Amino acid sequence: MSAAPLTGRTVVVSGVGAGLGHRVAAAVVRDGGNAVLGARTEAHLARTAAAIDPGGERTAYRATDITDEAQCEALAALALERFGAIDAVVHVAALDTCFGGLEDADFAVWQRVVDVNLLGTLRMTRACLAALKERGGAVVFIGTQSAVAAPTQVRQTAYAASKGALASAMYSLARELGPYRIRVNSVLPGWMWGPPVRAYVRSAARSEGVPEDEVLARLTERMALPEPATDGDVADAAVFLASERARAITGQSLLVNAGELMR
Repeated sequence: MSAAPLTGRTVVVSGVGAGLGHRVAAAVVRDGGNAVLGARTEAHLARTAAAIDPGGERTAYRATDITDEAQCEALAALALERFGAIDAVVHVAALDTCFGGLEDADFAVWQRVVDVNLLGTLRMTRACLAALKERGGAVVFIGTQSAVAAPTQVRQTAYAASKGALASAMYSLARELGPYRIRVNSVLPGWMWGPPVRAYVRSAARSEGVPEDEVLARLTERMALPEPATDGDVADAAVFLASERARAITGQSLLVNAGELMR
C-alpha cells in the first residue's frame, strides 16, 4: 500500500470553510488525493484551494448548497469531469448555530437544521452514489459527540438530534451499500479546538469576566488527555476512514474527543 494513502483517489468534501472543512481538504491533498470542494461561499473555496494546492492540479471547487439536489449533482459532476472518479465523500457541511432545548424550540428552525444536517448530507451522498458504485469507496459523516451524550456546557438539542438521526442512517447505509464495497462511517468530535471553539472560549471569558484559560479548563476537565482534540485531529480521522487503510471498517462511529467520553 502506498505511503500516501489517497494517491490516485478523489474525495469530495462538503462544508469547506475556515475550520474543519479546510483541514479535511488539506489532509486529502497532503495524503496524495484530489480534493473536490463544496460550500455555499465560493470565496472560502477559492482560499482553501489556493492554500492547499497553489498550482490547482489536484483541487476543484463549486459553490454548493446541500439542501439543493441539483447543486449536489453538479458538484459530483465536477469531480467526474475533472478527475474521472469519486472514491470518497467526507461530509463536513452542517448547520450548528441553533441553540437551546425543547421548551424554547422554534420548530421551523429545527426543520432547517434537519434539512441541512440529515437530508442535505443524504442528498450529497446520493449524488455521488453512482460514481462510488463503479469501484467502491467510502462515505464519512462528521457527527458530534452530543448525539450520544448530552453536553453540560452548551445545549444544542436540534443539532444533536439531527446528527443522531444521521448516525442511525449510517447503520442502514452501511448494510445497503456494503455489497458495492462502499463503506459508511462517522467521526464524532467532542470539543474540537478550532475557530468555533476558540470563538466560544473568547466570548465566554469576556461575558464572565474570567481568563480564557479558566473557560478552557472547564471544557477539558473530563478529558483523559490534557488538551482537546484539534480540527486537524478530526480531519486525520476522517481521511483515514476515507482511505483504503480502513477497507474493513464500516458502520462504525469513531469518537475523537481526547477521552472525554469512552464507549
